[in-house]
Amino acid sequence: MVERIDRAWRVCATGFCFSSFGVGGLFLRVLVFPVLSLLPWSVEARQRASRGVVHHAFRLFLWLMHTVGVIRFEIRHADRLQRNGLLIVANHPSLIDVVFLMALTRRADCVVKSGLVRNPFTRGPVLATGWVRNDSGAAMVDDCIASLRAGNNLIIFPEGTRTRPGQPLQLQRGAANVAVRGGFALTPVVIRCEPPTLTKGEKWYHVPVRRPRFVIDVRPDVNVADWVPAGTDDAMAVRQLTQSLSEFFSREIRREGA
Repeated sequence: MVERIDRAWRVCATGFCFSSFGVGGLFLRVLVFPVLSLLPWSVEARQRASRGVVHHAFRLFLWLMHTVGVIRFEIRHADRLQRNGLLIVANHPSLIDVVFLMALTRRADCVVKSGLVRNPFTRGPVLATGWVRNDSGAAMVDDCIASLRAGNNLIIFPEGTRTRPGQPLQLQRGAANVAVRGGFALTPVVIRCEPPTLTKGEKWYHVPVRRPRFVIDVRPDVNVADWVPAGTDDAMAVRQLTQSLSEFFSREIRREGA
């Protein structure tokens, strides 16, 4: 009986949290970002300010989800994200993974689906922050490299989309391309959620039997040379680095679950 009441409460609380998220996104688009666009500063300064707004908004959203009992979470080695120019790569088990990483990272940039521009709740943040969109083909890699060299912290989920529980990771080569062609180290973040929630294809109201616990574990930087032999040409290095990333995340996820 207690479990049923708890689960019913979490369904209602989850609906409240995501409704608040939608209203908050609309508020930022209609009021906050237009005001920022009117201030007499450069495009870069306006984008930094907009990213700061999103950073604090996402921190507030996580606080809300935790406070009302929707989730629990543990952050490990968050200090490793308190730098600039980081290429942050993470596995992607849940809908709110990007919320965690942006809440933990200042000056966060990320690669987003171009379709988010057409969503009324996400259009405002995507346009105001200048996040990299994935509709620019090969130029996307150049945009990512330019963002990192400008001192932003770029968040990439190499899977490209959420992975269904129990299925093998299928990594795309975008993150490896940025690391190899731009000469950047990788900052891996291993994300685990137990029991799984907000996975690919799962409705928001399909809450698990018990409150899920997220662990966000920021690992030490990995240089490309740590995983790719010296003298490897770029194309082969990208493939090798992608394979090494896949093996790393697969191994670490299994280890956390053991």
